Amino acid sequence: MEFLTEYGLFAAKAVTIVIALLVIISAILSAAHKSKGDDEEGELHIRRLNETYRHLHESVRAKMLGDLARKTWEKKQKKQRKAELKEEKKKAKQTAPELEPPERARVFVLDFAGDIKASDTGSLRKCITAVLGVADPERDEVVVRLESGGGLVHSYGLAAAQLDRIRGKNLNLTVCVDKVAASGGYMMACVADKILASPFAILGSIGVVAQLPNFHRLLKKHDVDVEILTAGEHKRTLTVFGENTDKGREKFKEDLEDTHVLFKEYVGERRPGLDIAAVSNGDIWFGRRALDVQLIDEIKTSDEYLIEACERADVVSVSYRRKQTLPEKLGLAVSSALEHSVTRLLSVLRNQKMQ
Repeated sequence: MEFLTEYGLFAAKAVTIVIALLVIISAILSAAHKSKGDDEEGELHIRRLNETYRHLHESVRAKMLGDLARKTWEKKQKKQRKAELKEEKKKAKQTAPELEPPERARVFVLDFAGDIKASDTGSLRKCITAVLGVADPERDEVVVRLESGGGLVHSYGLAAAQLDRIRGKNLNLTVCVDKVAASGGYMMACVADKILASPFAILGSIGVVAQLPNFHRLLKKHDVDVEILTAGEHKRTLTVFGENTDKGREKFKEDLEDTHVLFKEYVGERRPGLDIAAVSNGDIWFGRRALDVQLIDEIKTSDEYLIEACERADVVSVSYRRKQTLPEKLGLAVSSALEHSVTRLLSVLRNQKMQ
């Protein structure tokens, strides 16, 4: 037993050292990579969701048949696919795709997963640029599956401006919110012609918040002086280490209020039927309540909407994937391992508590 205890401690120390080394190496390589600039190599990925959904349906249907019936059905499906492919090739020879419009409308599906810095904006920008080059405003549509709890004002302002580009080309824009589109996330969502949300998705939070610690009293207690030199009365209103004044706080609050006014004006212009005074107090609403106050237009998940769209259009997912660097791969591996370990530990503790 003593040997096992010592071995367990040794293994824990070894794992800790390895993880620490991976984190350090990842940070060094990441810093070196950032110095190369933001134009990392990547490529667009196009996927037909019609085929994806059809494959899912057919997989279930095939599993429900007996062996003989399934083989007969699969042969029939294979024959049908060949006939469809042959017909597509025939049409392609007869018609120049770049000159003739497609037979069916197209729905271009983009995804945006927002963090506090709206880091996904670069990929979104490339996808929108690609789609705008081929989309037909008269019948095509863009759907954005949006998930974000908000973040930095200027970052989400740029992300929302990217969606405004779609509206500027007179393309129908639909935003689907399955989980959350709050604060900066809702700033993006309100650009759409139509907002769909699941019953318990979180929406709203039309407000502005800022917070920062201040260590002035702690530093003063230890006789540490902080000199802050500025040129311009309002260059620095609140600081982390210096002494904050009532005048500085008032100016900082004025800036927040002005940002809030701009936020309300932005939402109000894009959703004129919304009672902006009633929903701009920073509150959030779940899907069904959001429908009552007209923050959204319909209760529906993105899956429902896209499966229905497959009946009337070619539904195409467009994404931009940047090649992952070595530090990013290492970071993801470490993050995944830590997340898995913490989840298992919490699960074990919860089970022990229940017993």
